[in-house]
Amino acid sequence: MGLVGGEDGGVETVLVLGDQLDRGRGPLARARAGRSRVLFVESRATIRLPGWHRQRLHLVLAGMRRLAGELEAEGVEVDYRPAPSVPAGIAAHVREYQPAQVVAAAPSSFDGRRSLTALGVRLERSEAFLCHEDDFAAFAAGRARFRMEDFYRWQRRRLGYLMDGDAPAGGRWNFDGENRAGPPRDARAWPKALRQPLDDLDREVLAGLPEGSFGAAPDGLWPTSRAEALRRLEHVVAEVLPTFGPFQDAMLAEQPFLAHSLLSPALNVGLLHPKEVAEAIEVAWRTGRVPIASAEGLLRQVIGWREYVWGRYWQWMPAYRDRNELVATRPLPPVFRGGQTAMRCVGEVLRSVAARGYAHHIQRLMVLGNLGLLAGIEPLEMARWMQRGFVDGAEWVMLPNVLGMALFADGGAMATKPYAAGGSYLNRMSDYCKGCRFDPRRRTGPDACPFTTLYWDFLDRHAERLARNPRVARQVAASRHLGDLGEVRRRAGAVLDALDAGAL
Repeated sequence: MGLVGGEDGGVETVLVLGDQLDRGRGPLARARAGRSRVLFVESRATIRLPGWHRQRLHLVLAGMRRLAGELEAEGVEVDYRPAPSVPAGIAAHVREYQPAQVVAAAPSSFDGRRSLTALGVRLERSEAFLCHEDDFAAFAAGRARFRMEDFYRWQRRRLGYLMDGDAPAGGRWNFDGENRAGPPRDARAWPKALRQPLDDLDREVLAGLPEGSFGAAPDGLWPTSRAEALRRLEHVVAEVLPTFGPFQDAMLAEQPFLAHSLLSPALNVGLLHPKEVAEAIEVAWRTGRVPIASAEGLLRQVIGWREYVWGRYWQWMPAYRDRNELVATRPLPPVFRGGQTAMRCVGEVLRSVAARGYAHHIQRLMVLGNLGLLAGIEPLEMARWMQRGFVDGAEWVMLPNVLGMALFADGGAMATKPYAAGGSYLNRMSDYCKGCRFDPRRRTGPDACPFTTLYWDFLDRHAERLARNPRVARQVAASRHLGDLGEVRRRAGAVLDALDAGAL
């Protein structure tokens, strides 16, 4: 498709995708009245894909429509175009307006970049991250093996956040050891999440969502405008970050947010930039408003883990999405699609996903991901479910996190060990086991916790491979000496059959 040689005096079209809602960066930053048009395409093919959470679709579509309205209020010409697909929308726009060129910030997905390049769209370097994928490739060059901590320290040094000269603030690079406390046993008050009332635009978006989407309708929890995203950032720094650190790995049934920032949806669609969040953390610590362990913990998530995942995605794609080193083939069980379960931990986390398209990182990794790992759920199917079911979902987020961290499908490229755990871990880090019909201490019998049973069965099934991993070799050796290993295997078979049937 030729997208150059227009007839209107050199006016270019800036294409804005649903996760590129940053007015101040990329080609959108230079869009001015009379100098360019801005094109938004609502792709019916994408919207109608099965498995979208209503709040995920709403976040993107409402964000696009609000930004389009703000640009029009500035006098910028906007073509907001529903279309069968993004390519079809671009083609229709070109036929109608004959732009000098169509330009866009490079998409965040491998397939998106390949598609727009084939269409003749000129892609400019993405500014959505502090470490561009080319910079990550330069960092990785010559390193046979490295981990997130290596990358994170490199980021800290080059960006200067929480640094005192050449040394890390507080004398340590990482305060993770202080941020792994189990749930507090007192009745403390947790920060309240902000919300904004829904308006006519929200209601218009919701009325047009496909019937195949799932989950509760939004209640104003997730910001869909730049102004609301900035208000959330101010709230996080003032009210949430001071208590973030110690309990970031804890899980409480009645407190889905604890002291988590809830900023990832705004970051992932471009309503906030990681530089803004990192600078706010820096100022909050320098002015004595937050302890170093809390400041460093959130900074590590924003400029460390988030950008590490982004870099790894581009380093390994497109072959990465086909990785399945443990040969996991089980279809996604019915409980993930609204089925019932007697496992209180799984039920509570999936209820949170249905209610708000959200679960925090430990709930994702050590409840949902752990179940997927132990049960042998097919990796790409689980990654796609999370990509569409979580309000902050994106392919670049979910492939490394689900295939790598949660399911060990890449054989250890992302993580040095499989994050497998039995019921004892869940009992220590949550209040889910209280009142559950299953006993986390038991691995056999009808009341045995499915996680405990499947944990020992997982070690047994993959013993040959895992015995070579020094981080889990001791547990594998212990599994081989279980006196009731035969019963564990039988119980695991019954658990997996019940999981497949939606009867667990």
